[in-house]
Amino acid sequence: MSDGNFNRNLLPSHSFQSGVRTGRAVMKTKALAAFSKWLVNQSYSLTDEQIREAKSEFRRYLED
Repeated sequence: MSDGNFNRNLLPSHSFQSGVRTGRAVMKTKALAAFSKWLVNQSYSLTDEQIREAKSEFRRYLED
């Protein structure tokens, strides 16, 4: 009968959560960059201030 310690070798290391957080941060950055490109290409009549507001609002949506 074993003492249960052998199961620790089968579990993933603790770096899993940090990898998930890193992946989420990268995807948020990519999403914001894609939105910025789309916004510039689609809306020629927006001012710089309106573009900044749209980007900050989109960033808030990503935080939810």
